[in-house]
Amino acid sequence: MKKYIAVILLVLMAIAPIYGASGFAVTIGVATNSNSQYKNSVMDYFQSHTDKNVSTATTKLITASEVNEISQNITGRTYSSSQIYSCAMVDLSYSNGINVTVDSSKINVVTPKMYANALKSLGINNGYVVVTSPVVSSGESALAGVLKSYELAVGAQIPDSAKQAATDTLYTETQIANQTGQSPDTIANLFEQVQNEVQNQNLQDASQIKVIVINTANNLNINISDSQAQEIANTISNSQQVQGELAGFKSQLQNVTGQLSQSGGILGQIMSYLQSAFDYLKSLIFGQQ
Repeated sequence: MKKYIAVILLVLMAIAPIYGASGFAVTIGVATNSNSQYKNSVMDYFQSHTDKNVSTATTKLITASEVNEISQNITGRTYSSSQIYSCAMVDLSYSNGINVTVDSSKINVVTPKMYANALKSLGINNGYVVVTSPVVSSGESALAGVLKSYELAVGAQIPDSAKQAATDTLYTETQIANQTGQSPDTIANLFEQVQNEVQNQNLQDASQIKVIVINTANNLNINISDSQAQEIANTISNSQQVQGELAGFKSQLQNVTGQLSQSGGILGQIMSYLQSAFDYLKSLIFGQQ
């Protein structure tokens, strides 16, 4: 019996590191955090979209300075603390690509596919993402929270240049959609196809990327001007040029997601062993009666 108890303790010690990196994070806009009703509604929304306990997630506030630091040079906009409402949740245990859920009753401009494209521009291809807000907003500033949630879940920093490239991707998508009158998802689909082709060819030169933009737009029957094609090409070129700076983050992301995906199978084996040990101990106890 002592042998079983010792092995059980060793097993529990072994699985502790697996669950030390939860890969589960939430960011709360500072304006939302200052209003308990708003914060509770956001946390309830997150809880309704996951089977995990949201109260156990690594949580951090998103401030106006954090949003402005990565967005003002791209969008030309600055936000005050009273304007930072958007919130995000990221769960890295989801390993079947990127799955983005957006609260469309509150986020009225940026779509799930647009957020996914911004993440893919950084080489992020896995994770379950939920974005919401207690008040109606465009969702553009929410990307800062999504990126911070990834940093918290992964345990590594995303370089500011890469954050700006992702912000540029999201902003350019919304601008092109507004300028052309196309739906946001139509433009997001254009970006996705161009990004995939550019990444497959490992291109960085904007002139080469522009050719792909024009050809893809023609294939999708999307009318864009030469300057718009150039703008899209420049944006995707910028994201390609920061990939080298993301090596450390992407390596840690792969480690965490791999660890989390393996933990399910390991946990099943552990639970099977513990059950057999429990049955053995029970037989000893009842066998002595």
